[in-house]
Amino acid sequence: MVIKVYIASSSGSTSIKKQQQDVMGFLAANKIEFEECDIAANEENRKWMRENVPEESRPAAGNPLPPQIFNESKYCGDYEAFFDAREDNAVYAFLGLTAPPGSKEAEALAKREQQ
Repeated sequence: MVIKVYIASSSGSTSIKKQQQDVMGFLAANKIEFEECDIAANEENRKWMRENVPEESRPAAGNPLPPQIFNESKYCGDYEAFFDAREDNAVYAFLGLTAPPGSKEAEALAKREQQ
């Protein structure tokens, strides 16, 4: 299973650039393998991303903006959802992955199961 992060390499928005760097930096720091899919340089990536973001996760007007995160073809969420999962120590669950032993998320899960 490969995590795919849809980004725009030539975005004029500093907010989008920061969010993309935040997601990819977190994944790299936690040794979570991911593939960067550039929607600015590859029309197929742009088309696929726009078609596969679920209706309920789309903005009211316009197209979904990067970063958008998928596990293979399963939609995980956008930056906001990723940020919330990170704040809750639930990024692995958000990504559809098993938390590695010793991680904060694995410890939190073990604690919940003991209660």
